[in-house]
Amino acid sequence: MNSPLSCKNLRVFSKSVACKCLVLVGIALFYRALLLSYSPRNALSNSLLFRARHMSDSSSTGGIRTDKFLEVPQIVWGLNNQKIAFARACLTARMMNRTLLMPSLSASLFYKEVDKLRPIPFDKVFQLERFNSLCSGFVRLARFSDVRNRAQVFDLEKGSGRRWTVERDLEHLKQSARNESIDEFEVIRVIGKNPFLWHDHWPVEDYAKVFECMVVVDEISREADKVVMKIREAGEAERAKLKSKTEIPGPIPFVAVHMRIEIDWMIHCKKLEQRKKVSEICSCKREIMERVGNISGLKTPTVLYLAVADTLLEEKEEDSSVLTGWRDGLIPFEKKKLGVKEEIYGKYSYLLQSAIDYEVCLRADVFVGNSFSTFSSLIVLERTQKARKLGFMSSCKDGENKWRSYAYNLAGESKGVPRRWMTNMTHSSLQAISYGSNSVSCSSG
Repeated sequence: MNSPLSCKNLRVFSKSVACKCLVLVGIALFYRALLLSYSPRNALSNSLLFRARHMSDSSSTGGIRTDKFLEVPQIVWGLNNQKIAFARACLTARMMNRTLLMPSLSASLFYKEVDKLRPIPFDKVFQLERFNSLCSGFVRLARFSDVRNRAQVFDLEKGSGRRWTVERDLEHLKQSARNESIDEFEVIRVIGKNPFLWHDHWPVEDYAKVFECMVVVDEISREADKVVMKIREAGEAERAKLKSKTEIPGPIPFVAVHMRIEIDWMIHCKKLEQRKKVSEICSCKREIMERVGNISGLKTPTVLYLAVADTLLEEKEEDSSVLTGWRDGLIPFEKKKLGVKEEIYGKYSYLLQSAIDYEVCLRADVFVGNSFSTFSSLIVLERTQKARKLGFMSSCKDGENKWRSYAYNLAGESKGVPRRWMTNMTHSSLQAISYGSNSVSCSSG
């Protein structure tokens, strides 16, 4: 009779334990794969499987189907929130392997009175054909006249509010993308309250690709050229007064400063500081002037273009004026002093005025903004892209990087200077740009 510790029994026991271990490992791997399939990181990869099924479709351009469309509601809020919302709509259409129907933007700015929003077609602000050429194979836009059957529309409701979380939004998109019965419809129409304004599922690089394709129409570009020419001419006039023509060869450099000190912004940023428990969002006029004046490498004279809210242009008292208090050698101008407020900006709606100002700031030799402003953040993103194409991956050292940018609300490497600022292109979402951040640096990743 074998003893309990005999060799035969030990072999049987060992085999039994080994089998149980293998089963447990198999179960663990199964659940791990199941959980990973639902993780946000793999969600977009899963959606690519859906897109791959249609890559061989004869009605496609570079893999984007031209016979299936996504329709979105009118896009609202300020210029740069609208640009982000538009990019998000493009990336949603890409996820579903559909062409985005050209949406309406909003020419006016009303946060609550939606009925007063004035729609303006996308192609009145940005070039449609140029967009499709630059974004070929990535995303695509079409006109509503390209739809064959307007009756064949599926309404896809996108939720909002606190319960409609990022994860829930992403899962909703994934399920819709995988649903073949929904995909049979020629048009999927997204409905809901500002459905593309908040939730974010794509990396910064994907947004940057869309933004690069958004080239303003020639009319806006020409108006921006006129403003820049006025700034340069003002610089030449100042140089002539100072008789310093030999100090700076070529055009007088100009620095664009996106100055956020209007009352409604200060109320907003103070509340934001309290909520986030930080103290580096608001900057007073004095702090902005001090930090801009301490930027290294600025020659004398240097022209400042102050991109400010129109309400600040009407200040009567000298102490309140944005034009007074700058250090010697910095010559400040704003729209009114340049003589372009009525002549150029006054001809256009709020949205187009913002687009002109954006282009002017983008073309500056140096840009200084607030890292919690979407306007400033998107300008820095585009300037970062331009710098990277020239081989500048950081701006941590003084040099010939013509696309230098700074955040005046954040302290730099030494006292009294603003922080050098480049967009981190490796971020997995647009969170820092959409909501602002005090974690900006001089490196693009």
